[in-house]
Amino acid sequence: MPDKPLHLYMTMSEMLSDHLSTTGAYPDKFILSTLLHRQYLRDWVLMRQMVTTRIDPTNHMGVPIEISDITPSIMVASNGTEFALP
Repeated sequence: MPDKPLHLYMTMSEMLSDHLSTTGAYPDKFILSTLLHRQYLRDWVLMRQMVTTRIDPTNHMGVPIEISDITPSIMVASNGTEFALP
């Protein structure tokens, strides 16, 4: 994944939005590698500077984030289907 500011944050937001509009449910969770989680935290700091609402680095828009270097970086849909983060 390219190391562009906010790329990961926006990609996760788009995946979450697509899932929500298609199924009417939030995904179960995101699973990120340690490297991607570091990128996510960097993006989180940038977003925190731009928005006035409270955001939490342990979840993405209400969806829990797990860290695993064993599992590929994915979004787990509400039905358990796994979608790779592009």
